[in-house]
Amino acid sequence: MPNYRRAFLPGGCWFFTVNLLERKRTLLLDHIEALRDAVARTRRKYPFEIDALVVLPDHMHAVLTLPPDDADFSIRWRLIKTRFAKGLPKNERLSAVRKKRGERGIWQRRFWEHLIRNEADYARHVEYCYINPVRHGLVTRARDWPHPSFHRDVRRGIFPEDWAGDLALPGEFGEA
Repeated sequence: MPNYRRAFLPGGCWFFTVNLLERKRTLLLDHIEALRDAVARTRRKYPFEIDALVVLPDHMHAVLTLPPDDADFSIRWRLIKTRFAKGLPKNERLSAVRKKRGERGIWQRRFWEHLIRNEADYARHVEYCYINPVRHGLVTRARDWPHPSFHRDVRRGIFPEDWAGDLALPGEFGEA
């Protein structure tokens, strides 16, 4: 069994990548309201700040900050994933192991996290969230993607609407 080492820092800020099990599916966009509801319900019980978030068809990236007395980001992701999955019809393919454990076949079991270390690290990961739809070839401008917190940050004056301009990038980018 792998020995996962995670940094638990009360009030910390982390960057996360959370993937669907089947990376070619579009469940996150097809059921965006169920995802929004899962996040909102989880935030009510286990508060956190969304510094940046982008939802793509098969994965999402987020920069989240926890309350000063809390370091348990795992429970938040478990609840978001569970609540989202409960809102979907049970028509996914299941491996024998998932069937035996009574699991759904919606999400990859784990997520990737990175503890934000300083302001430059923070800025780099927020920008990564916002440029990700461009990197995946879904749009040529960050402002054209409908599911990031980028639009909120534009309204707040944190980013200009034309941030990253028109980036028609050739080639393959992003996660495999």
